[in-house]
Amino acid sequence: MSNFGFCDLRLVNPYAPSFREARSAVGAVSLLSKARQYESVADAVADCNLVIGTTAAARRELHHPLRRLGETETTSLIRRQLRRGHVALLFGSEKRGLSNEDFSHCHWLLRIPTREEHGSMNLGQAVAVCLYEIARHPQPGPRAAKGAGVAKTDGNRLANAAEVERVTAVLVDVLRGSGYLSASSSSMAEQKVRRMVRRLNLSTSDAQVWLGMLRQVLWKTKRIG
Repeated sequence: MSNFGFCDLRLVNPYAPSFREARSAVGAVSLLSKARQYESVADAVADCNLVIGTTAAARRELHHPLRRLGETETTSLIRRQLRRGHVALLFGSEKRGLSNEDFSHCHWLLRIPTREEHGSMNLGQAVAVCLYEIARHPQPGPRAAKGAGVAKTDGNRLANAAEVERVTAVLVDVLRGSGYLSASSSSMAEQKVRRMVRRLNLSTSDAQVWLGMLRQVLWKTKRIG
């Protein structure tokens, strides 16, 4: 990561022995010593305005837009959001990759174009390829960064994952309270709702409005009940 200027490493339930051994990697001591650990993907990406999941996309039914690394539009989307907030690039384990639950926290998915006969890559290699592709496009200077700061204060900033998750949680409660979802609804139903809310690309101000409306509906539903 640090080869390409990325130093914010976040780990979700890392396997302790492997994580400790990785600290001895050349040049990785500082980065890994500062790595933050989380118990869930939701917590790890809470302050991120754009969450991108990575996948080989082989033999899986996907419910998200799938983009190719290296496409101009894909890189532009990432660069644009980097100017406005935090971007999370989510990688799964080498053995299983990311789960559907992990995907439900993503706005869209990314794949590295490889030959069909060998679509999966070593985790370290996949991380390096993705970060190199992003790093080879220079980020804006101080003037552009200052302009992006204005966008954060005018209500047009894209809601971060924590704000979107709050809307999702209250919406799920409303749907259960109204009977649309049963109290014992599977996690798949909640994942579907989470994906739907993320597709709205709510701004921070809109997320606050939706949260207020849904809380009022929930309160009224419980009162009637």
